[in-house]
Amino acid sequence: MSGFSPDWLALREPADHAARNPQVLAAVGSTFAGRQSLSIIDLGCGTGSNLRGSYSALPVRQHWTLVDADSRLLSVARRKLAQWADEAQEQGEELVLRKGDKTLTVDFRQADLNKELEWVLGWQPDLVTAAALFDLSSVRWLERFVASLVSMRLPLYTVLTYDGRESWQPAHPDDQRMLAAFNHHQHTDKGFGPAAGPEATEALAQAFRKAGTAVTVGESPWQLGVDHADLVRELAAGIAAAVAETGHVAPAAIASWLEAKRSATSVSVGHQDLWARPV
Repeated sequence: MSGFSPDWLALREPADHAARNPQVLAAVGSTFAGRQSLSIIDLGCGTGSNLRGSYSALPVRQHWTLVDADSRLLSVARRKLAQWADEAQEQGEELVLRKGDKTLTVDFRQADLNKELEWVLGWQPDLVTAAALFDLSSVRWLERFVASLVSMRLPLYTVLTYDGRESWQPAHPDDQRMLAAFNHHQHTDKGFGPAAGPEATEALAQAFRKAGTAVTVGESPWQLGVDHADLVRELAAGIAAAVAETGHVAPAAIASWLEAKRSATSVSVGHQDLWARPV
């Protein structure tokens, strides 16, 4: 999967961090509270936002391997992380960061998770994590992924998986028709077969529970208002473009809806976080 621009990822990062479920993150942190160090693999890392959103809850020494299919995003991640840290030092291919009381060593790996999933998981981290990834994956791939995690007894912390819910203010007569068409588009192939879309978190949870793995799920909705005008505008444009590809809504109706969203005062977009760990 690729095609996400660094500009879009930068625009959504503050909203992503604000939406992250604090109880689920605290549960992850408490699991590793007795550890001095932790190794983490971040799947579909983009520009490193998930690391920046998770690191504070994890042990003082962290070794991250950031994995993405897009080499451009990996390059941006390296640069953004170096700028974000209090101190940054190149150490061969690794980046050594200091942020507050934490020391983070970061590797960057390009990999195709469709073809190389088991190879990546075979690096045997203490924790596997991802953000805004699994709604793009197929149910079949998710079941394969869970089976691999369970066989290796690897825990998973994933955040911001889209769950199909939206609420705009002020409301528009075509909101529900647009949402239905958008959610239909969310099920199209994103590189892993027909995507699970809004059902992804439930598919993950069911597969884990069937395997006897403990699962915690928490809400992590975007709550966007007038302070997020640029993100709201880009969100509406992205929804309109996706709906246009489905052919389910007439172009004139899409244009009318999109124009109305220029005066939107708020929007809530549903996401879910999940923490699964062997028992």
